Amino acid sequence: MSRQNSGALISVNGLGFPPQNLARVVVWEWLNEHGRWRPYTAAVCHHIENVLKEDARGSVVLGQVDAQLAPYIIDLQSMHQFRQDTGTMRPVRRNFYDPSSAPGKGIVWEWENDNNSWTPYDMDICITIQNAYEKQHPWLDLSSLGFCYLIYFNSMSQMNRQTQRKRRLRRRMDLAYPLTMGSIPKSQSWPVGTNSGQPCSCQQCLLVNSTRAASNAILASQRRKVYSGNSNGTLAVRQSNTFNGTALWSAGAMPTGGTAKMEQVRSPSGTQVTTFSRSQSAPTGTHLPGQNNLNRPGTQRVAILSTRASIPPGVPALPVKNLNGTGPVHPALAGMTGILMCAAGLPVCLTRAPKPILHPPPVSKSDIKPVPGINGICRKTKKKHLKKSKNPEDVVRRYIQKVKNPPDEDCTICMERLVTSSGYEGVLSHKGVKPELVGKLGKCGHMYHLLCLVAMYNNGNKDGSLQCPTCKAIYGEKTGTQPPGKMEFHIIPHSLPGYTDCKTIRIVYDIPTGIQGPEHPNPGKKFTARGFPRHCYLPDIEKGRKVLKLLIVAWDRRLIFTIGTSNTTGESDTVVWNEIHHKTEFGSNLTGHGYPDPNYLDNVLAELMAQGVSEANLKD
Repeated sequence: MSRQNSGALISVNGLGFPPQNLARVVVWEWLNEHGRWRPYTAAVCHHIENVLKEDARGSVVLGQVDAQLAPYIIDLQSMHQFRQDTGTMRPVRRNFYDPSSAPGKGIVWEWENDNNSWTPYDMDICITIQNAYEKQHPWLDLSSLGFCYLIYFNSMSQMNRQTQRKRRLRRRMDLAYPLTMGSIPKSQSWPVGTNSGQPCSCQQCLLVNSTRAASNAILASQRRKVYSGNSNGTLAVRQSNTFNGTALWSAGAMPTGGTAKMEQVRSPSGTQVTTFSRSQSAPTGTHLPGQNNLNRPGTQRVAILSTRASIPPGVPALPVKNLNGTGPVHPALAGMTGILMCAAGLPVCLTRAPKPILHPPPVSKSDIKPVPGINGICRKTKKKHLKKSKNPEDVVRRYIQKVKNPPDEDCTICMERLVTSSGYEGVLSHKGVKPELVGKLGKCGHMYHLLCLVAMYNNGNKDGSLQCPTCKAIYGEKTGTQPPGKMEFHIIPHSLPGYTDCKTIRIVYDIPTGIQGPEHPNPGKKFTARGFPRHCYLPDIEKGRKVLKLLIVAWDRRLIFTIGTSNTTGESDTVVWNEIHHKTEFGSNLTGHGYPDPNYLDNVLAELMAQGVSEANLKD
């Protein structure tokens, strides 16, 4: 989305390169699930530009410049961002702005979200806000950009015009976005002839072209409705102004039967539109220009004809997410394999993604049996009862030994030298705990200021236990902040993949919504509990029953769940898993949370050990 005088420049060739000898600021952006282009940070854009200069058809590992983006890779040839752990792909684009605009000056405008962290505005909004700020306007109405917000510069706040809710906003200086001048050799994402610049007519290239045409049709149909304003049933195809690619099909790849009516018309907005009759096929030798959808950085995608080339036997099939979905788009080939094969020019047939088998076949009550060696079939937890007489100083002194002559090294809690006073001096005061006192933890031997350990304990769950911040060794019995709920466990007469010779232990967790307690992030505020009851599975073998016993201990200590922000949905104040992985997929392993997984039982035992739950607890 661009505005007049906002400094935005729409690219017109290839990956989007400015006219020769014209300096422009480059901003790389990705398309989110709401159809909005979100900018990468300036540091990430500099990294992408450096890779682009070396290899315009390569891949960019975003984790090399930003650790939070470690799962993401950008494929420059297909202009898509790929998430390695989920297989999700999103379009990216290379946009240009005036050097005097906000990104050229390194100015970032951000608003405060519900998690009390700062979120940058879309780049066109950022530029609009900065323009108004420079002109010393007292306020700015964003309704012209499609947002019902008012910006007040005097109070540095954003107000929702409908709900009247206000949020803080801020203006900060950051690294300026990269500057480019002239043109860079254009990346070619389709197989082309050596000399002619036209698609090669070999069978492999024809097959690749037709397969990618099918991919384009799937992606386009997910993003917008087909443009069809004519009463005679013609299919309108809008030509993007951001890319003039090679022909999508060569002459040899087009159907030979029938004729098609192709017209150039003008839409009400002045956009040039090409229309084809639905009932006719394109004539032999007709080329469709500018329809290389996977390489398009712009927001306007093409609705391709529904004609599909037949895929011969032997072509690998890769699943596509949301093939027939109506919700937000997650344009994806489900795996890096799709990117690599497309980039190499190898044929790939897109198919519907297989669905995970989350639950076993129906089981009658008479077939459900208790787990051998474990008493009962249910565990309940109630609200936490705060234990009295847990004085922080007493807890800390229980696990440490005083050090008379501490070494001249850092206390890793306050980062002050152990030979000097604690960094919490003046901030925290406890009788009998002098700021210069140093103690050594009994098991691991790590040393800290006593006042620092007291401060760390006060900032935790205050359950009488202590955890070394260096090696994570646990002193005492660690408990968590899991809200009240119920845990059931029993045997069902079905087998897990990889454990066909035994039955299955099914665990059912059920936690209702409620109000957060004093140990939670926002005491007194309501929390949600999505996806309950949650069903989890273990093989009914000796090690599986051992894991179940330890999970029961972890449940009783309130360590299985906690209240926080969901990594999946981004929702805050909701019940989430607490670093002890469970298998929630019964008959497959498409999500990574199922079977077969030969290392799972050993891994979960290690995770339980890290929470202070071990076999030693089973002897009690």
